[in-house]
Amino acid sequence: MTIHEVEVDLGERAYAVRIGPGVRRTLPEVVAGLGARRVAVVTARPPEWTPDPGVDSMVIPAKDGERDKTLSWVEELCRRFAAFGLTRSDAVVSCGGGTTTDAVGLAAALYHRGVPVVHLPTSLLAQVDASVGGKTAVNLPEGKNLVGAYWQPAAVLCDTDHLRTLPRREVINGYGEIARCHFIGAGDLRGLSLAEQIAASVALKASIVAADERDADRRHVLNYGHTLGHALERATGFRLRHGEGVAVGTVFAGRLAGRLGRIDAARVDEHHEVVAGYGLPTRLPAGVTADELVALMRLDKKRRTGDGLTFVLDGPDGVELVPEVPVPVVASVLAAMPREGG
Repeated sequence: MTIHEVEVDLGERAYAVRIGPGVRRTLPEVVAGLGARRVAVVTARPPEWTPDPGVDSMVIPAKDGERDKTLSWVEELCRRFAAFGLTRSDAVVSCGGGTTTDAVGLAAALYHRGVPVVHLPTSLLAQVDASVGGKTAVNLPEGKNLVGAYWQPAAVLCDTDHLRTLPRREVINGYGEIARCHFIGAGDLRGLSLAEQIAASVALKASIVAADERDADRRHVLNYGHTLGHALERATGFRLRHGEGVAVGTVFAGRLAGRLGRIDAARVDEHHEVVAGYGLPTRLPAGVTADELVALMRLDKKRRTGDGLTFVLDGPDGVELVPEVPVPVVASVLAAMPREGG
């Protein structure tokens, strides 16, 4: 069976992302390479899907979901690490979806001002995106991912066997991040196997992160579809999942770019075709108003100081950050979007 390996080239902090069946079983090898004598394993998965790290360990059941991705959960994790006697020479392992890798990654970044973390992402969404690149964050009532830190993992093990345990909707949810890769440099991945799609998506992200680790320039393209996507998550009380929100946000980004004259009608249609081709939602959810979504998008981390909104949009020179998009234009494009049940 083929194992794909992608290097995230960050000099002394470089690490490998392994993708394929059974790679979770290489965790003891990774831990031994770190020289850790103790490991705290934070897992959202049952014991049979949580590998033994091969050293003295403590298992902490994860709170795996956007509602529990909070500073209080990070504090609880750090206190559990301290009670276990974890030192800076030890390590933390996350095993779960993107909310687990986000929160555990932040706890690892903060505890003792940084301890090594190894991610075992078990959802497609986390394998494709959340576990790679070093962004860790939790939510505030005022917005998503507003408190965080950059903390690169020591390794990422994307075991595709985990994906066989997921409900269908969770697999489709992960395709939201793969679909947006179509427009930011990965090309058309629809004809590839799932493992190849994951590897191609990770390779694209790795190349972008290596060039711009801290969002100073190129890395903003990874937020394609996310400005509206994050707003939709919050507006629906996270009933709409992250990848689903990004999918709708990607369709919207195509429509907005078309309205601004940045792309032609065929490229606008391509956004819908690609997203729908992965079985993802393309319509706005019912019961969410344009005014509500605009208010939530004003909280986006990319937004600058003017009156307009900031989006990552396709255009004649490729995907780029476009500030100061007039609110009336955004609201008009939202009003023209099809809705569920419409």
